[in-house]
Amino acid sequence: MRATTSGAFVKAAEGAGATGAAVPGKADRGGEPGGVGGAVRAAAGVGAAGMFAAGALHAAWPFTPWPLASHAELAEVVVGVTEDRLPSVPLTLGVAGLLGAAGYLVLSGGRLAPAVGPEKLNRLGLWTVAGVLAARGAGGLVQSGLRMGEAPDSYRFWDLALYSPLCLTLAGLTAFVAHRTRTRARARAGTAA
Repeated sequence: MRATTSGAFVKAAEGAGATGAAVPGKADRGGEPGGVGGAVRAAAGVGAAGMFAAGALHAAWPFTPWPLASHAELAEVVVGVTEDRLPSVPLTLGVAGLLGAAGYLVLSGGRLAPAVGPEKLNRLGLWTVAGVLAARGAGGLVQSGLRMGEAPDSYRFWDLALYSPLCLTLAGLTAFVAHRTRTRARARAGTAA
Protein backbone atom coordinates (compact mmCIF):
# COMPACT_ATOMS: atom_id res chain seq x y z
CA MET A 1 0.00 0.00 0.00
CA ARG A 2 2.83 2.38 0.86
CA ALA A 3 4.52 1.90 -2.54
CA THR A 4 1.24 2.70 -4.27
CA THR A 5 0.91 5.93 -2.32
CA SER A 6 4.51 6.85 -3.18
CA GLY A 7 3.93 6.00 -6.82
CA ALA A 8 0.80 8.15 -6.87
CA PHE A 9 2.74 11.04 -5.30
CA VAL A 10 5.51 10.73 -7.90
CA LYS A 11 2.94 10.64 -10.73
CA ALA A 12 1.19 13.69 -9.30
CA ALA A 13 4.50 15.53 -8.94
CA GLU A 14 5.53 14.67 -12.50
CA GLY A 15 2.14 15.81 -13.74
CA ALA A 16 2.55 19.14 -11.95
CA GLY A 17 5.99 19.50 -13.56
CA ALA A 18 4.50 18.85 -17.01
CA THR A 19 2.06 21.72 -16.52
CA GLY A 20 4.75 24.14 -15.48
CA ALA A 21 4.01 24.23 -11.73
CA ALA A 22 7.04 24.26 -9.47
CA VAL A 23 8.04 20.80 -8.32
CA PRO A 24 10.96 20.36 -5.93
CA GLY A 25 13.85 18.66 -7.69
CA LYS A 26 12.41 19.18 -11.18
CA ALA A 27 13.92 21.66 -13.65
CA ASP A 28 11.68 24.33 -15.17
CA ARG A 29 10.43 23.05 -18.53
CA GLY A 30 9.31 26.35 -19.95
CA GLY A 31 6.31 27.17 -17.76
CA GLU A 32 3.68 25.86 -20.16
CA PRO A 33 2.11 22.51 -21.03
CA GLY A 34 4.54 20.65 -23.24
CA GLY A 35 7.18 23.32 -22.55
CA VAL A 36 10.79 22.55 -23.27
CA GLY A 37 13.97 23.33 -21.45
CA GLY A 38 16.62 25.76 -22.57
CA ALA A 39 18.84 23.02 -23.98
CA VAL A 40 16.11 21.86 -26.37
CA ARG A 41 15.33 25.41 -27.45
CA ALA A 42 19.04 26.11 -28.00
CA ALA A 43 19.52 22.90 -30.01
CA ALA A 44 16.46 23.71 -32.11
CA GLY A 45 17.59 27.29 -32.72
CA VAL A 46 21.15 26.36 -33.69
CA GLY A 47 20.04 23.40 -35.82
CA ALA A 48 17.39 25.43 -37.63
CA ALA A 49 19.84 28.30 -38.23
CA GLY A 50 22.29 25.86 -39.83
CA MET A 51 19.58 24.42 -42.06
CA PHE A 52 18.28 27.87 -43.04
CA ALA A 53 21.84 29.00 -43.90
CA ALA A 54 22.48 25.89 -46.00
CA GLY A 55 19.08 26.35 -47.66
CA ALA A 56 19.87 29.99 -48.47
CA LEU A 57 23.16 28.97 -50.09
CA HIS A 58 21.40 26.31 -52.17
CA ALA A 59 18.78 28.88 -53.22
CA ALA A 60 21.51 31.31 -54.32
CA TRP A 61 23.75 28.84 -56.17
CA PRO A 62 21.69 28.56 -59.38
CA PHE A 63 22.19 32.31 -59.81
CA THR A 64 25.62 32.98 -58.28
CA PRO A 65 28.58 30.82 -57.33
CA TRP A 66 29.08 32.82 -54.11
CA PRO A 67 31.25 32.41 -52.06
CA LEU A 68 33.38 30.98 -54.88
CA ALA A 69 34.56 32.72 -58.05
CA SER A 70 32.83 30.66 -60.75
CA HIS A 71 30.26 27.93 -61.31
CA ALA A 72 33.12 25.65 -62.39
CA GLU A 73 34.79 26.15 -59.01
CA LEU A 74 31.43 25.71 -57.24
CA ALA A 75 30.90 22.41 -59.08
CA GLU A 76 34.36 21.15 -58.12
CA VAL A 77 34.56 22.32 -54.48
CA VAL A 78 30.93 22.03 -53.34
CA VAL A 79 29.49 19.21 -55.45
CA GLY A 80 32.60 17.29 -56.48
CA VAL A 81 31.76 17.23 -60.20
CA THR A 82 32.58 19.16 -63.36
CA GLU A 83 30.46 22.19 -64.24
CA ASP A 84 28.49 20.29 -66.90
CA ARG A 85 27.35 17.80 -64.22
CA LEU A 86 26.02 20.39 -61.75
CA PRO A 87 22.50 19.53 -60.46
CA SER A 88 19.67 21.30 -62.30
CA VAL A 89 18.17 24.55 -61.06
CA PRO A 90 14.88 22.88 -59.99
CA LEU A 91 16.78 20.18 -58.10
CA THR A 92 19.00 22.71 -56.34
CA LEU A 93 16.00 24.88 -55.43
CA GLY A 94 14.18 21.74 -54.26
CA VAL A 95 17.04 21.01 -51.86
CA ALA A 96 16.85 24.63 -50.66
CA GLY A 97 13.12 24.22 -50.00
CA LEU A 98 13.63 20.93 -48.16
CA LEU A 99 16.31 22.50 -45.96
CA GLY A 100 13.97 25.40 -45.19
CA ALA A 101 11.13 23.02 -44.32
CA ALA A 102 13.47 20.92 -42.17
CA GLY A 103 14.66 24.05 -40.36
CA TYR A 104 11.08 25.07 -39.61
CA LEU A 105 10.27 21.56 -38.40
CA VAL A 106 13.21 21.70 -35.97
CA LEU A 107 12.12 25.15 -34.77
CA SER A 108 8.60 23.87 -34.12
CA GLY A 109 9.98 20.79 -32.38
CA GLY A 110 11.82 23.11 -29.99
CA ARG A 111 8.61 25.11 -29.50
CA LEU A 112 10.21 28.18 -31.12
CA ALA A 113 7.58 28.23 -33.90
CA PRO A 114 4.02 26.90 -34.15
CA ALA A 115 3.76 23.27 -35.19
CA VAL A 116 1.99 22.35 -38.41
CA GLY A 117 0.00 19.13 -38.30
CA PRO A 118 -0.20 16.36 -35.70
CA GLU A 119 2.60 15.99 -33.16
CA LYS A 120 3.26 12.37 -34.14
CA LEU A 121 3.83 13.39 -37.76
CA ASN A 122 6.16 16.20 -36.63
CA ARG A 123 8.21 13.75 -34.55
CA LEU A 124 8.41 11.38 -37.53
CA GLY A 125 9.58 14.31 -39.64
CA LEU A 126 12.25 15.23 -37.09
CA TRP A 127 13.57 11.67 -37.01
CA THR A 128 13.54 11.56 -40.83
CA VAL A 129 15.54 14.80 -41.05
CA ALA A 130 18.00 13.48 -38.47
CA GLY A 131 18.36 10.21 -40.38
CA VAL A 132 18.90 11.84 -43.77
CA LEU A 133 21.50 14.26 -42.38
CA ALA A 134 23.26 11.46 -40.48
CA ALA A 135 23.38 9.29 -43.61
CA ARG A 136 24.80 12.20 -45.65
CA GLY A 137 27.36 13.01 -42.97
CA ALA A 138 28.50 9.45 -42.35
CA GLY A 139 28.44 8.59 -46.05
CA GLY A 140 30.52 11.65 -46.87
CA LEU A 141 33.11 10.80 -44.24
CA VAL A 142 33.41 7.25 -45.56
CA GLN A 143 33.41 8.18 -49.24
CA SER A 144 35.83 11.09 -48.94
CA GLY A 145 37.93 9.53 -46.18
CA LEU A 146 38.44 6.29 -48.09
CA ARG A 147 38.78 8.16 -51.39
CA MET A 148 35.91 6.27 -53.01
CA GLY A 149 34.64 7.61 -56.31
CA GLU A 150 36.24 10.19 -58.54
CA ALA A 151 35.68 13.43 -56.60
CA PRO A 152 38.43 16.05 -56.80
CA ASP A 153 40.74 16.58 -53.84
CA SER A 154 39.30 20.05 -53.17
CA TYR A 155 35.84 18.52 -52.66
CA ARG A 156 37.17 15.70 -50.48
CA PHE A 157 38.99 18.24 -48.29
CA TRP A 158 35.85 20.31 -47.68
CA ASP A 159 33.67 17.23 -47.33
CA LEU A 160 35.90 15.96 -44.52
CA ALA A 161 36.48 19.38 -42.95
CA LEU A 162 33.02 20.95 -43.21
CA TYR A 163 30.16 19.32 -45.16
CA SER A 164 30.03 15.91 -43.46
CA PRO A 165 30.76 17.17 -39.92
CA LEU A 166 28.10 19.88 -40.38
CA CYS A 167 25.54 17.29 -41.50
CA LEU A 168 26.38 15.08 -38.51
CA THR A 169 26.11 18.05 -36.14
CA LEU A 170 22.73 19.07 -37.56
CA ALA A 171 21.61 15.43 -37.38
CA GLY A 172 22.60 15.25 -33.72
CA LEU A 173 20.82 18.50 -32.84
CA THR A 174 17.69 17.35 -34.68
CA ALA A 175 17.77 13.93 -33.02
CA PHE A 176 18.11 15.61 -29.62
CA VAL A 177 15.03 17.72 -30.30
CA ALA A 178 13.15 14.68 -31.65
CA HIS A 179 14.07 12.59 -28.62
CA ARG A 180 12.95 15.28 -26.19
CA THR A 181 9.70 15.64 -28.14
CA ARG A 182 9.06 11.92 -27.77
CA THR A 183 9.95 12.07 -24.09
CA ARG A 184 7.47 14.93 -23.54
CA ALA A 185 4.75 13.07 -25.43
CA ARG A 186 5.28 9.96 -23.31
CA ALA A 187 5.29 12.02 -20.11
CA ARG A 188 1.96 13.63 -21.09
CA ALA A 189 0.49 10.24 -21.98
CA GLY A 190 1.63 8.86 -18.61
CA THR A 191 0.05 11.70 -16.64
CA ALA A 192 -3.21 11.41 -18.58
CA ALA A 193 -3.53 7.74 -17.64
